[in-house]
Amino acid sequence: MEKQATVKVDGVDYEWDGNEGQTVLQFLTEIDSKVPSVCYHETLGAIETCDTCIVRVDGEMKRSCSTRVSKGMHIETTSKPVRSAQKEALDRIMANHELYCTVCDYNNGSCEVHNAVAMFGIEHQGIPFSSKKYEVDRSGSFYRYDPDQCILCGRCVEVCQDVQVNETLSIDWSRQQPRVIWDNDVPIDESSCVNCGQCSTVCPCNAMMEKGIEGEAGFMTNQKPSILRSMIELTKKAESGYGPLFAVSDTEAAMREDRIKKTKTVCTYCGVGCSFDVWTKDRQLLKIEPQPGAPANQISTCVKGKFGWDYVNSGERLTKPLIREGDAFIEANWDTALQKIADSMKQIKDQHGPDALSFIASSKGTNEESFVMQKFARQVIGTNNVDNCSRYCQTPATQGLFRTVGLGGDAGSIEDIASAQLVVLIGTNTAEAHPVIASRIKRSQKLFNQKLLVFDLREHEMARRADAFYRPKPGTDIVVLSAVTKYIIDQGWHDKAFIAAWVHHFENYYDSLSTFTLAYAEQESGIPEQSLKDIAKMIADAKTVSICWAMGVTQHQLGSDTSTAISNLLLATGNYRKPGAGAYPLRGHNNVQGCSDFGSIPNFFPGYELVTDEAVRNRYEQKWNVSLPKEIGKDNHEMIEAIHEGTIKGMFIYGEDTGVVDANLNHVNAAFEKLDLLVVQDLFLTRTAQYADVVLPACSSLEKEGTFTNTERRIQRLYQAMEPLAHTKADWEIITLLASKLGFAWGYESPEQIMEEAASLSPLFAGVSYERLQGYDSLQWPVAADGTDTPLLYEEGFGFDDGKARFYPLTYNKMYDTNETYDLHVNNGRILEHFHEGNMTYKSIGITRKTPQVFLEVSPELAKERDLEEGARVKLISHTGEATVEVHITDRVKGKELYLPLNDNDQGRINLLTNSNVDKDTNTPAYKETAVRMEVLRKKGKSPLPRNNHRHGVPNPQIGVRVQDKWERKDYVFPGEKVK
Repeated sequence: MEKQATVKVDGVDYEWDGNEGQTVLQFLTEIDSKVPSVCYHETLGAIETCDTCIVRVDGEMKRSCSTRVSKGMHIETTSKPVRSAQKEALDRIMANHELYCTVCDYNNGSCEVHNAVAMFGIEHQGIPFSSKKYEVDRSGSFYRYDPDQCILCGRCVEVCQDVQVNETLSIDWSRQQPRVIWDNDVPIDESSCVNCGQCSTVCPCNAMMEKGIEGEAGFMTNQKPSILRSMIELTKKAESGYGPLFAVSDTEAAMREDRIKKTKTVCTYCGVGCSFDVWTKDRQLLKIEPQPGAPANQISTCVKGKFGWDYVNSGERLTKPLIREGDAFIEANWDTALQKIADSMKQIKDQHGPDALSFIASSKGTNEESFVMQKFARQVIGTNNVDNCSRYCQTPATQGLFRTVGLGGDAGSIEDIASAQLVVLIGTNTAEAHPVIASRIKRSQKLFNQKLLVFDLREHEMARRADAFYRPKPGTDIVVLSAVTKYIIDQGWHDKAFIAAWVHHFENYYDSLSTFTLAYAEQESGIPEQSLKDIAKMIADAKTVSICWAMGVTQHQLGSDTSTAISNLLLATGNYRKPGAGAYPLRGHNNVQGCSDFGSIPNFFPGYELVTDEAVRNRYEQKWNVSLPKEIGKDNHEMIEAIHEGTIKGMFIYGEDTGVVDANLNHVNAAFEKLDLLVVQDLFLTRTAQYADVVLPACSSLEKEGTFTNTERRIQRLYQAMEPLAHTKADWEIITLLASKLGFAWGYESPEQIMEEAASLSPLFAGVSYERLQGYDSLQWPVAADGTDTPLLYEEGFGFDDGKARFYPLTYNKMYDTNETYDLHVNNGRILEHFHEGNMTYKSIGITRKTPQVFLEVSPELAKERDLEEGARVKLISHTGEATVEVHITDRVKGKELYLPLNDNDQGRINLLTNSNVDKDTNTPAYKETAVRMEVLRKKGKSPLPRNNHRHGVPNPQIGVRVQDKWERKDYVFPGEKVK
């Protein structure tokens, strides 16, 4: 880096730091020198389609967005030829875009066409606007495209092709009038578009715009099309130039600020932790606007985060506390409902002891709500019987990391996954379960030569994109991983120096691998020996390896051991303690990480300090002024068994539909019926709530404040965007009120006070404060008292007292298979559009019209064997129950493998089929080990996937916008050349 170099701009010398990657446009922005730039976007970089950023560099006209700065460069931004070239480029844009700002819903201060024209001071355009004669495409659920407003900047194409990497959009430059097209030129609704919404996020004008804001943002935009057109024409005639027009429109835009509220929030779906601004008008949601500064997602979103918010204003929201009387519920006031709960809890505690009560916290609630839930259980009641839904998915991954590296979280950040030389995905349908992370991987593979290995039962999108894809037999990932590790060590490819310096127990571990030969692995997994050698070579050769895994690993009887095997492999190859490497268990819910972090688990206080540790317990006892229970409590699975045994009499659940998401539902629901007290706190009258004695109406994340912790251990604030729905309350507030009824006056008036208490008690969060989490600021734990956080774990040593990791020896015994009676294996997991049991996403009209129901994926060969056609209706029968569902025939599955998404709360619920088998170390249900037989109820019918579902689309991959095709058109002349 050359220091103190100078660059001359319009005759003035400026210091330049020697960054040879910096563009002229970036440098001009840095010194506050303004030039137009409409197609450029800080996240997308140079697209080079609009030509408005032309400057003269050392006497030659160039696009400043793509020209690199060099020492001694002379840049002209205001000379007459430069201004003429810029105006020519702006005139071409205005020829494609009709300016009617005052009556445009995009007139919110952020229209970059408006701002560029206004900044330049254009009064009249040199090329008149002319219609392209294409119809507005309103076919999609969520956004519309108006070709007459499209300036052909290509931002939407760039973001679709190379950021989201769904590869749906392109510009057809060969037409007489070019336009954006979907796939090979089909309507939006018939394309492969997954409705991530990034096209509308980056569009600089109103060409690609969210439907939710149409007719709602402006004071004069809610008009019929014919009236709106008349208003546009009148506006154009009334104003003699753009100056007066912009003066009026800027005033109207400023007025909008008083009625449109923009609030930073964090998504309530998966564990990626996307943050963005939500635009609201009273209780109406207008749009979601991601910001480049969002730490986990930047400008990226998926369909759920961008458009899946209808549930907040659903007419099915609970609005009053409900108390059961016989077979029905009656409405009650808050005081009556809370007093009934308090009296019942006190009675149970007095008669049967505190351990007769149990508590299940929500991984959709905030960190502060998890903290008060575990505090209520431990301080108010006196039991460690508290758990959350990480028991259903991620506890085995955490266990595997605790065993080997000492901390139960992602080794680094999403950025590390994106920068790895090799990414390995095991048992994760990342493109549908964690789409924003998948996009980072897809982008790195497409543009930056990242290699991708995928292990899964299904050939989902990431499998199809992989450099190598393997289908191990169900439950045999541990054998593959251990055999590959053994082969790497046998060949001398392991990182000997790293192991010697940082890892204990190598010899014992290596001895334990003796049974995991390549021949044995081929026999058990079905993956050929040569393929296993190829896998080992790819991993050994890569300088940095990141391994991501999810429920396809954890939801087995050996889920903890398989997670441990992943970490063993990373230790053996030295893939910790450096950027781009490490273990990444992808958390499924928005706060499943934080819910456990803040103590809603039976064996740990907040920050993963054992409840059996007397010193830790004393710290909490002094703060809370009570004696706390010393024994580890019951987890979710054990709670259900204890109810059947009669030792648990009461249960409190908030934000969790246990009666849908737990395994072996007939067994679980039978337990609910035995309880003396079941309290459910939720947004809706869920399946679980229907068993309750008292139901309490909670409020959504948009109606409260707090923090969430995402999959990369990142703590982020969410702010209240609207007032709570009448008679609903935040979960933390409800629990605080209930504690007061039982004699504990906590005095919390805000979630910030709860976080202050948690930080004062838990060393892991010592430096966490709302002040340090302002806006889009975030912290990745551990956070030191001075606020220093830890984006990359283990740089100073592993999470054990001596700072060294541990190899953990493993054995393998086959614990699951199909048989002659139950001859089909039914796999299950997520799909992109819906989330979990669907309680929130089925409230979205747009999502539901694209994917209205659950479906069963059946392979073509099995369909032929069973004489099934698309839309057939079948009954799946396991030894615990049965489910009925429609068939979708697809080559994503193979042979006797079935795939049933978990997004159903009716007859197609996967957990009507799952059993009570669990991971041997954590009691996580073995959801993925389900054998069924099939009865055909109907051989064919209407497909459960409508024709407008994106899975029927045909993407059109390319690199970027192909601007060279524009430049090669006969009617294109570079404005700089035209000026000359």
